[in-house]
Amino acid sequence: MPTNLNTAICQKTERFIYKFILIKYKFIPKRHIKMATTKLIEKVGHSPTLNTVLMVEETLKSAGQVITLAELKKILPKKIMHQTLITILDYLQISGKIIIGTKGILWIYAEKKELDELIKKGTEI
Repeated sequence: MPTNLNTAICQKTERFIYKFILIKYKFIPKRHIKMATTKLIEKVGHSPTLNTVLMVEETLKSAGQVITLAELKKILPKKIMHQTLITILDYLQISGKIIIGTKGILWIYAEKKELDELIKKGTEI
């Protein structure tokens, strides 16, 4: 019974928090929201272009092994800013395409074509 009570209390607390945020949001002047959004964009800084992200993806795919950040910078076809590269690597790690470890960066994403080939080679149980 205590777990149901705890769940009910948590749900009420969540609803209260959401209502509080909604009420606060309604009474914040729109110019303050616009200013906060502008400051957030300024904090993020330069966003990578799609071409840059694809260039880093192709370089990591073709490497086929663990490479360090310094090695990646050397083998990239074009120079990119360090912070832009870090942003791209964060995105690729969150999306499950790479693993960043103590020894370097490794491409782990298997495309559908590769998975289909592996399934054909496997045995059905």
